[in-house]
Amino acid sequence: MWLIVGGAMLYSVLTVTPLMTAHTPAAWRWTSPILPVVVDSAVVIVVRLDSVLARLGGRGGAWPVALRWMTGAMTLLLNVGASALVGDLVGVAVHSVAPLLLIVTAEAGLAYRRALAAAVVALEAEQEAARLAREKAAEDREEARQRRVRERRDHEAALAREQREHEARLTREENERQDRIRREERERAEAALNAEREARERREREREQQRLEHERLERQAAQQRELEARQKEERERAERAEKAERERREQEREQQRLERERAELLEAGAPEKKLPEAEARALIKRVHAAGLGLRVAAELTGWSVGWASARYQELRGPSAALEGAAS
Repeated sequence: MWLIVGGAMLYSVLTVTPLMTAHTPAAWRWTSPILPVVVDSAVVIVVRLDSVLARLGGRGGAWPVALRWMTGAMTLLLNVGASALVGDLVGVAVHSVAPLLLIVTAEAGLAYRRALAAAVVALEAEQEAARLAREKAAEDREEARQRRVRERRDHEAALAREQREHEARLTREENERQDRIRREERERAEAALNAEREARERREREREQQRLEHERLERQAAQQRELEARQKEERERAERAEKAERERREQEREQQRLERERAELLEAGAPEKKLPEAEARALIKRVHAAGLGLRVAAELTGWSVGWASARYQELRGPSAALEGAAS
């Protein structure tokens, strides 16, 4: 397109300059090339600004269309003017080729740019949706893994508790059986002993009672320790559940804050003119923190998408900036 524009400008200058020379006083004939250069420069400005607007997805309204057609008509009239004044129809047809080609190329180029910009936006939206789907799948897998770890840990704790209770029950039963055997032996021996033996047995029974009391106290202490251990496990389980609930509420609050931030940024809309760089950088930080895309950042600041992309890479860190430079 720019090759066609450049060729049309050169051809227009070479065609219109003799016409302007013939209708300009001799003292001012050196100004003859100025008018075709000005008109064709207006065509270049229109084509360039249409390119920028199409890339950003915007529309200039009626005035750009009027300027484009007005400059095209001026170029056409200036190019065919010399031939029209002498009644040369072939010259009119020949000299109208470049202006008409320039007009149609400008209109077609605008349509191409808008179509390409729409295709780029659709492709970026599809890539963003695929990325979000991958992140959601990864989060689901991590949550399932954590749930399995918790279930396995709870199961192992329950098995250990049951094992301790079973061993304690076996120990008590064995102690009771041994006590019963010793009491039977003492009863058989007591029948054959005399009074002295009976006194000694009384002392032995006292010592035995003391030992049994000590064992009972030890069993009570063991039971108390088991009770405290179960209570500690229950407290830890409750604390983990409370921590998970706090994290979930914090995530919800953070998500609500991000949604409010996005809504405020989108409601502010695009500025009438490009923001100063300091304000634009501050706004880019808010847009990046809110998770909005590059195109939204460019529209809200009035700067180009390339500039907004560079700021995004700076905010992501040195590694992201190096990757962006390599790409």
